[in-house]
Amino acid sequence: MTSVKHIFFDLDHTIWDFEKNSKETLGELFEEFELQAVIDNKERFLATYQTVNAQFWKKYRDGEIDKHTVRFGRFEATLKRFKVPNADVVGKALGDEYVKRGPHKTHLFPFAHETLSYLKEKYPLHIITNGFKEVQHVKLSGSDLHKYFDIVLCSEDVGVNKPHRKVFETALEMAKIGPTDAVMIGDNYEADIQGAQKVGMHTIFFDPNGKHKAPQTTVIQSLKDLTKLF
Repeated sequence: MTSVKHIFFDLDHTIWDFEKNSKETLGELFEEFELQAVIDNKERFLATYQTVNAQFWKKYRDGEIDKHTVRFGRFEATLKRFKVPNADVVGKALGDEYVKRGPHKTHLFPFAHETLSYLKEKYPLHIITNGFKEVQHVKLSGSDLHKYFDIVLCSEDVGVNKPHRKVFETALEMAKIGPTDAVMIGDNYEADIQGAQKVGMHTIFFDPNGKHKAPQTTVIQSLKDLTKLF
């Protein structure tokens, strides 16, 4: 990767600890919405939501559902699994409050600031995210991450989601570089790695739990590992 001149990052699950921030937010809302009256196990509720949320985001990436459906449908679907009365109404209220509160959480993966500070002295850094535009900037500002990144490209501005090549091509055009000048770092093998590889970018797969097979790419388990690569 000696040709790399610019570094692109995914945000959720790569820098911003989506699962930890989501779990904290949902734990608060579980109590405030008094869901314990109808759901006897909060941990099971949180685990079920994570599974349902991942399914909805996969459909969103594939263009099968829209942003509105992701935002509220994931909560309604989770509540229906527990047979919560008026799941559609409660899900809408839960979804509204979750989107207001969740992005203000600031848990990052270990060594995020240290690594980004180190890399920023050597390379221009950028974000390519499938996350909703209005909340991604809240996450960046609240976590004091904006200062590291020159370009923040949300896929909805392009009209398609990663792994569509148009997202990566747009990012490269914005940075005024060719694909071999860039590396994409992300946690989703299909969206981040395969998507970037299709346009000729270098790739690094972030797999903090070491659970995935990731052929034909560099793999790291800690953001700190990047200081050894660059």
